[in-house]
Order: sequence, then structure tokens, then C-alpha cells
Amino acid sequence: MRSSLHLDPDLLLQHTMAGFVEAARIRHKLNRHRNPTPQYQPGKPLKLLLAGYSGTRNTGADVRVEEMIRQFRHLLGDDHAELSILTIDPKQSRNYFATARQHTLPKIFPRFLFDTVHHQHGVVTCEGSMFKSRFANALSTMMVGSLGLAAAENKLAIGYGGEAGAMDANLERLVKRYCADSFILTRNEASTQILGGLGIQAESGTDTAWTFEPAPAANARRLLEQHGWDGHTPILALCPINPFWWPVKPDLGRTATMALGKVLNPQKQDPSHYASVYFHADGTSIRQKQQRYIESIANAVREFRSKTPVFPILVGMEALDRRACNALQDALDPKGDSTTPSTPMFVADTHDMFTLVSILRQSSYVVSSRYHAMVTSMPGLVPSIGITMDERIKNLMDDRGEPQWCLNVDDPELADHLLQALQQVQEQQEQTKERIRESVLRNLERMGRMGMRFVDHIRDTHPEFPLNPTFGSHGDPLKHLPSLSADCRHLMN
Repeated sequence: MRSSLHLDPDLLLQHTMAGFVEAARIRHKLNRHRNPTPQYQPGKPLKLLLAGYSGTRNTGADVRVEEMIRQFRHLLGDDHAELSILTIDPKQSRNYFATARQHTLPKIFPRFLFDTVHHQHGVVTCEGSMFKSRFANALSTMMVGSLGLAAAENKLAIGYGGEAGAMDANLERLVKRYCADSFILTRNEASTQILGGLGIQAESGTDTAWTFEPAPAANARRLLEQHGWDGHTPILALCPINPFWWPVKPDLGRTATMALGKVLNPQKQDPSHYASVYFHADGTSIRQKQQRYIESIANAVREFRSKTPVFPILVGMEALDRRACNALQDALDPKGDSTTPSTPMFVADTHDMFTLVSILRQSSYVVSSRYHAMVTSMPGLVPSIGITMDERIKNLMDDRGEPQWCLNVDDPELADHLLQALQQVQEQQEQTKERIRESVLRNLERMGRMGMRFVDHIRDTHPEFPLNPTFGSHGDPLKHLPSLSADCRHLMN
């Protein structure tokens, strides 16, 4: 075991996190009389820490947290709740998350969480990919550790609107051990079943991005016109990613090599470096798969444009997507034709979440490998096609009743299948919009019911907390939502 810890930084991080959870448990027992762990006191604000993946310019992660905070403020009241949130880079999350205090999360986080959670009355984990190894075990370790630290001190430990997927054996053991005493509301039934298989009680809910209100449509239209849109041609929004370079994994050898290389050449960069000691998967096979994925999308779009007038745009929902957007832009634009303008590109590193979602809702079609590009465009009744790398988009399209428009990133016939889907969506726009409308309304109700269960849990844990008596399982689900955007209100009429 000792040698495996030295060779696997992910496993070392998990053991370190587990050690701090056990230390918190011991601290709580020893200090119950001498120096009690901070607990909620009637008349004082309830302090909740939201633990997630903010501060990386990931539009989906930020949108869902923005709406979570708005819902909690609505349910708890600003006078009675003190919300704070973890951010990886406060510069990237500036002007987001009104009223919530932002704490900068260090790269090595177990001790920081041990100290920070101790001064809260509870934790709400808010990352969508909450329990899975698909992207980074370190992220899920942070989620589990935050919940485990809160539970160790008998505090609120809530997972809200997250998803569970495939986990490696070590992460699965960590989840099973330290989330058993948490209150988990998942994003879908599939996630609930996965956690249930680990002996963890969970209830099904939904994502929290449904109520998001973007920037005014006029702002997006003006920006699009500045980039060549004529104001009339249907917009085809393309949201590519690099699906093949996940998960990121720690590599101490490459970290040392990279550090040495920078000494010799400060300008030298490793294109597969993610952050800290973590690197994206890389290699000839991965690059070839990515090239086929990009070329397949470009080929389908070119063929579709030859018969259907559309104005393609590229939307990078996360700063990391700029490389994929650049590659798709190169594949779409004729080489050597200086008279043809480049396909416009809007990426999260230069446009905030309010602008990007507003742009998506001006579109007539969305083709996306980003789950939240689809979710946030749906209240605008924008037909969308998913090209998925995991279960998230599949679950969404199954719920929408359109599983045929969920394609796979590694489909050898992706170009043909995407072209067929685009043609079908064009022919069935009205039926598609009605299915989208019904799905949005279902998910708004689910989000409201999540709010009801959240209130019930607060009331059961802290009966002295001054909750609105109309809130809870006896109330109206829609009354548990934050203020709705104009698009959502329109769907309800």
C-alpha cells in the first residue's frame, strides 16, 4: 500500500482527505465541552459553504451554482443565511454569485477544507459531475471530503443536483465511506440508482440551471451582428470540446520535466498540461480521434449549409474549449479564401455566462457536446442535438423523448448521423419545440421539489430556523423556485 501511495498522487490525495475527515471527527468529540464546534444558533445566520468547480470559466458549472444560490436565498432569506462559495480563481468568478462570499480554493485542499468547513454550519456540494472518475478524481475527492467533514461534525452535508457515474474502485470506496450520512439530491434517476448501489440514500431531482436568466436578447443580437450576422438567417450554434483527453491524471514525472523545460525555455508550454500536477490524456491515438470528431462535425455542417441557409457560430462553454473551437473554425473555413469571413467564435474566457447563454437562445439550432449548452438553450425552445462523451447528454435526451438525437463522439459515421439529425430537426421544428417545452416544465417542477426537500431537511435538522411556513413538502413546487426568466414565464402561459 505504501508504494502505491507514492506512485499514485490521486490515491495519496484521497488518503490525505480521509485522514482529515477522521481528524475532524476526533476534534468534534474531544471539543464538545471545552471548545464546541460552531453550531447554528437561533437568531444568527445559517452559514452554508457551497463546494464546487467555480472560477475556471466553465459556464455550466457557474450557471448551475448561480441558480442554486438564488434558490437558497429565496428559500432561506438573505437575513437568515450567510452563503459562501469556493472558487479556484476569484478573478474568473468576479461579478458572479451575488451576496455569496468567495473563498479561494488552493491546489492542495484537504487542510484548507478541514479548517474552512469547521467554521460553517453546513456544506452543499454543487458540482454537476459530483461522483465520477470521468473528468478528475481530485474533483470528486474534494466533493466527498467536503461532505465527509461536515457530517463528521454533525453539520448539514447536502449534495444538490449532482450526478453519479462510473467511478474507479478507490473513489467508490471513498464515496461509500464518507457520504453515507449525507443528504443527496441527484440530477437524475440513473445517478440515484448508482448511489443506491453503494448503500447511500439519495433522491432524484434535476439540474439547477433551468431558471437562469441571461443577458437581454438585444445584447446578444447586437454582438452577433457585429460578427457578421444579418439579423435574419437562422443561427447554427456549434459547441465542440475535446472529449478524448479526459480524465486528467496526476503525473509527477511530467511535472518535473515541464518545470525543467521552463528553466531552459520559459516560453515552452506542454499543451496537455491541465493544472498543478495534472495532465490531459495525450498521444497520437487521442489526437486522431479528436481530428475525426472535428472533421465529422465540419463535414456535416458544410453539407447542411449547401441546402439550408444558416449562419454557423462557435460557442466555447468553458475556457478549455477554445482549442476545439479553433480546430473546428479551421475545418469549417475555406483555406486561402480571404474574402470569406471566419466563423464567429464566442468563448467563455472572453465572454461571461450571461452573454453566452443569451447567444445560444438567439440560435435556431444547437449542436453540442456540452450538457449545459443544451440545458440553458432549452428555455428559449432552441432545438438541439447532442454529441456525447458520457451519460449526461444521453440522460437529458432520454428525458426529452428524443434519444435519436444523442450521438456519440466516437461514432465512425458521425458526419452522416449528424447531417441526418440536422435535417430531421429542421423538418420537425414545431414538434421538437413542444417536446422541449414539456421537458423544461417537468424540470422546473423537479427543481421546485428539490427546494421542497431542501427546506424539509433544514426544518428537520434545525427546527428553530425561521423558514417560511408555506415552504416544504406541503407547498407548491413552483413557489420554491427563484424568480423565473421571461423565457420560463412564457413557457408556463
